[in-house]
Amino acid sequence: QLQLVESGGGLVQPGGSLRLSCAASGFTLDYYAIGWFRQAPGKEREGVSCISSSDGSTYYADSVKGRFTISRDNAKNTVYLQMNSLKPEDTAVYYCAAGGIIPVQAVCAPTSYNYWGQGTQVTVSS
Repeated sequence: QLQLVESGGGLVQPGGSLRLSCAASGFTLDYYAIGWFRQAPGKEREGVSCISSSDGSTYYADSVKGRFTISRDNAKNTVYLQMNSLKPEDTAVYYCAAGGIIPVQAVCAPTSYNYWGQGTQVTVSS
């Protein structure tokens, strides 16, 4: 059974850091495109950062460039999202997802992904 399980969310003050983890079971992550997405109340789910399955290139949303870093540990079958300099507008439920071969122009589109975790809440507040 294919499964993704996120962890690492929580409450953090503005300017703080969190590292999210996404552990995969039932399949090997390095054969898939991997992405982190988030959804705030009343907003659509958006792509935050993704890794292409074809060449390993990474994508970041403009709002997180320079602050967030996506990485993958194939030995642990786990993908991470390091989030630094967090802002209140980063507050959302964060999801990881895996997909197959995805065109570069759609590598971080939520509709491109087949397998989703349950999500982890990130709240940035003083």
